[in-house]
Amino acid sequence: MISIEALETMFNDIRRDAPWNIDGAMLWGYFFKDDSEAKLQELVLALETQGYRFVDVFTNAGDANQTASTFFLHVEKTEIHSVQSLHARNQQLSAFAKQHHIGSYDGMDVGPVVTTVHAGSVVPNAAGAAIVT
Repeated sequence: MISIEALETMFNDIRRDAPWNIDGAMLWGYFFKDDSEAKLQELVLALETQGYRFVDVFTNAGDANQTASTFFLHVEKTEIHSVQSLHARNQQLSAFAKQHHIGSYDGMDVGPVVTTVHAGSVVPNAAGAAIVT
């Protein structure tokens, strides 16, 4: 679990170094990790019904430091967080992973909300994200 102290440091670093307002609406990416791609795919609908947007399922298969493939599910949601509310969100997502027998909730990243037009629809995406795991 990501400590509240680590989150405080992250928020302070972003306030100091990033050209965007961490205290406003941001695009938060959340990651889950498991050895089974199918188990992660099964989470997508449950997360979408909670307002998360599916981004990708990817693997670390090309990582020379790994002996077996691990899969990651990436979802995102535009939210306003404080250190305390993000800590609560991390606890919630960690419990969600355990409830669904997923290896782990692996952390989050954050970036400004940037909208792009894609095939006639506006899609939020993160740019310059800071990653905490």
